[in-house]
Amino acid sequence: MLPVAGVLAAGLAACSAVGDDAPSQVETVPSDVASMRSESASPSGSASGPASGSASGSASPGESAATELSYPGEDGKTALDLLLENDPDAQVEGEGEQAMVTGINGRTADDSKNEYWALYVDGEMAQVGAGSLETSDGQTITWKLETF
Repeated sequence: MLPVAGVLAAGLAACSAVGDDAPSQVETVPSDVASMRSESASPSGSASGPASGSASGSASPGESAATELSYPGEDGKTALDLLLENDPDAQVEGEGEQAMVTGINGRTADDSKNEYWALYVDGEMAQVGAGSLETSDGQTITWKLETF
């Protein structure tokens, strides 16, 4: 198992460090945690039409927001563009390809609990960050609050 704490500390911004010519270099992005997960990576929500995302998840005491958000991809838009359309209050550090999503639907990832927002496309963990990920019509984009 590869040490992922350092990679995840950099968050999804680290995903953009992987060039377009090397998307298969899984060891350099947060997708390392996919091998540590025992749950299915398939999205549990579905959506149709632009800006019609769905949120799901259960809240623990003291937590009131969903831990998952799904929305359809659109030709010519990044996952980050679509996230901000579906959740204008999403918390993002940095911009463009260097953007790191830290909060969705009012739920901020808690560093003390090793939480982060993971990005999936059609049930597979993304190999690049949200600001770099060009989506396509027919794709399902899903964000899940996960731990490492």
